[in-house]
Amino acid sequence: MNCLECDAGINIPGDAAVGEIVSCPECGADFEIAKKDGANVQLKPAESVGEDWGE
Repeated sequence: MNCLECDAGINIPGDAAVGEIVSCPECGADFEIAKKDGANVQLKPAESVGEDWGE
Protein backbone atom coordinates (compact mmCIF):
# COMPACT_ATOMS: atom_id res chain seq x y z
CA MET A 1 0.00 0.00 0.00
CA ASN A 2 1.30 3.47 -0.82
CA CYS A 3 0.78 6.68 1.12
CA LEU A 4 -1.86 8.95 -0.39
CA GLU A 5 0.27 11.99 0.51
CA CYS A 6 3.87 11.14 -0.37
CA ASP A 7 3.57 7.75 -2.17
CA ALA A 8 5.89 6.01 0.32
CA GLY A 9 5.17 2.38 1.16
CA ILE A 10 2.89 1.73 4.14
CA ASN A 11 2.92 -1.70 5.75
CA ILE A 12 -0.62 -2.82 6.60
CA PRO A 13 -0.57 -5.64 9.18
CA GLY A 14 -2.42 -8.78 8.11
CA ASP A 15 -4.63 -8.62 11.21
CA ALA A 16 -5.55 -4.94 10.73
CA ALA A 17 -9.29 -4.25 10.85
CA VAL A 18 -11.57 -1.70 9.24
CA GLY A 19 -11.49 1.51 11.28
CA GLU A 20 -7.89 1.11 12.44
CA ILE A 21 -5.46 3.97 11.94
CA VAL A 22 -2.15 3.44 10.14
CA SER A 23 0.60 6.03 9.77
CA CYS A 24 3.03 6.67 6.96
CA PRO A 25 6.60 6.07 8.16
CA GLU A 26 7.93 8.80 5.84
CA CYS A 27 5.60 11.80 6.20
CA GLY A 28 3.62 10.80 9.32
CA ALA A 29 0.20 11.17 7.68
CA ASP A 30 -2.54 9.12 9.37
CA PHE A 31 -5.01 7.04 7.40
CA GLU A 32 -8.04 5.00 8.40
CA ILE A 33 -8.66 1.59 6.89
CA ALA A 34 -11.95 2.18 5.07
CA LYS A 35 -12.38 -1.25 3.47
CA LYS A 36 -10.53 -4.52 3.71
CA ASP A 37 -11.18 -7.58 1.56
CA GLY A 38 -8.34 -10.03 1.98
CA ALA A 39 -5.21 -8.34 0.63
CA ASN A 40 -7.22 -5.47 -0.90
CA VAL A 41 -7.16 -2.52 1.48
CA GLN A 42 -8.66 0.92 0.87
CA LEU A 43 -7.37 3.84 2.92
CA LYS A 44 -8.95 7.22 3.58
CA PRO A 45 -7.45 10.22 5.37
CA ALA A 46 -8.01 9.90 9.11
CA GLU A 47 -10.17 12.55 10.69
CA SER A 48 -8.16 14.68 13.05
CA VAL A 49 -9.87 15.13 16.36
CA GLY A 50 -8.82 18.19 18.28
CA GLU A 51 -8.42 18.31 22.02
CA ASP A 52 -11.61 18.80 23.99
CA TRP A 53 -10.76 20.66 27.17
CA GLY A 54 -14.31 20.52 28.49
CA GLU A 55 -15.40 23.65 26.67
